[in-house]
Amino acid sequence: MFMQGKIEKVCTTVLERVTPKKGERAKIEALAKELEKKVVSASKELGVEAEVRVEGSVAKDTWLSVEPDIDVFMRVSAKISRKSLGEVCLKIARKATEGSEQIERFAEHPYLEAIVDGVRVNIVPCYNVKRREWLSATDRTPYHTDYVKKHLNEQMRSEVRLLKKFMKGIDVYGAEIKIGGFSGYLCELLILHCKSFIKTLKTFAQHKQRIIIDIENYYRGREDELQLLFKEPLVIVDPVDKGRNVASAVQPHKLYTFVAAARAFLKNSNLKFFYPPETTALTVKELKQKLERQGSTIIFLTFGKVDAVPDVLWGQLYKSQRSLSKLVQLNDFNILRNIPWSDEKTLNMFIFELEQRILPPIKKHFGPPLEKEHECEKFLMKHLNNLGTVSGPYIEDGRWVVEIQRKYTDAVALLSDRLRDGGRRAGVAEQISQTLCKGFGIFVNNEITEVYEKNSEFAKFLAEFLYGKPKWLEPS
Repeated sequence: MFMQGKIEKVCTTVLERVTPKKGERAKIEALAKELEKKVVSASKELGVEAEVRVEGSVAKDTWLSVEPDIDVFMRVSAKISRKSLGEVCLKIARKATEGSEQIERFAEHPYLEAIVDGVRVNIVPCYNVKRREWLSATDRTPYHTDYVKKHLNEQMRSEVRLLKKFMKGIDVYGAEIKIGGFSGYLCELLILHCKSFIKTLKTFAQHKQRIIIDIENYYRGREDELQLLFKEPLVIVDPVDKGRNVASAVQPHKLYTFVAAARAFLKNSNLKFFYPPETTALTVKELKQKLERQGSTIIFLTFGKVDAVPDVLWGQLYKSQRSLSKLVQLNDFNILRNIPWSDEKTLNMFIFELEQRILPPIKKHFGPPLEKEHECEKFLMKHLNNLGTVSGPYIEDGRWVVEIQRKYTDAVALLSDRLRDGGRRAGVAEQISQTLCKGFGIFVNNEITEVYEKNSEFAKFLAEFLYGKPKWLEPS
């Protein structure tokens, strides 16, 4: 009973903070209408027929106080080709938000983010098509808005706000590539299914293998078909498109973080889950001490600006990090953790935490067992007169074995050598490779202090990386 009361008290406090007040609501609604008019006007001026309306959390009244995002959608004719859709609508969006800070974004096609009167605004194109006749991914959005508005009551909207704020607090909110988390629409569907924030947490806290939710019962009696169609660990069938998993963008790490945080909150609820404490960067002295105590080797591979919009940049960063991690591991270096980082402007980096930087010059290489006669012959031909063979071949436990020289004994030398030409053969993504060809830096442990001192954003990130554990895991 005590814990239940504590949970309710925390939720009441959070809900009071995240529910927009009358004045704020009036301001956002007025701004949304004004933007709608400006997009309509810009469309007409540029000769494009478009049905314009506000979508997303503002339209569905699930937005958070102080954190509004206004999504204005332009539904255009299918006569406009996919190739020119983004370009045409970017012109309209730029004209409609003239004088504001503008950032080009990319989902399936380009769209514009602008900061208008301190509010983040997304102006997004889509095709005006019938349900399930989609030509682009964003065509579903107006149908999503209509579905949620029809089914979500006032109490449920409050529950959505709690769930969104919780997910933001534990850093699993946002379906963009950088985050790989839960979208706002996904949060709304979870509340529609589970009915409340706490019941949603309880559902995920009990997670074992897979969670499958089919609100419209499209696959009732055909559960086997659903299992074959969707392979992800979290499946939420889209009520407006039965062939789509709304949770497909949720990375396993974000799903499991949510599961762990849900369990932790239900056991010991506090405001840190919703409002994590601000990270304080370490002083240079503290940083050096922390790195020394860490005992591992942390390699920072830094490079300059990549000519790509943020969403494309992060896709390329993650792809390249996976390839380079594989390269490092194939050369026998044991990776403890690895992650890309970017300020999305002038500084990008790949970070590898290794057990050790330097390996012994030789290693044991196991060949085939003796019963595989043909493979044994090939193994012997390869290693008998090879200059890289230090010892052997000899037989051990029924198989051929050799001791050979390692090509790379230093992880820094490996990365330097394989990235000299941009790293395309090592699997580095094209636009990252182009930047690496212009130059890069490799810093080990406290050699990063110069970069650390110049970039406060990176300093906070590195402090969190070294600390390791999530903030909500702290004792209350």
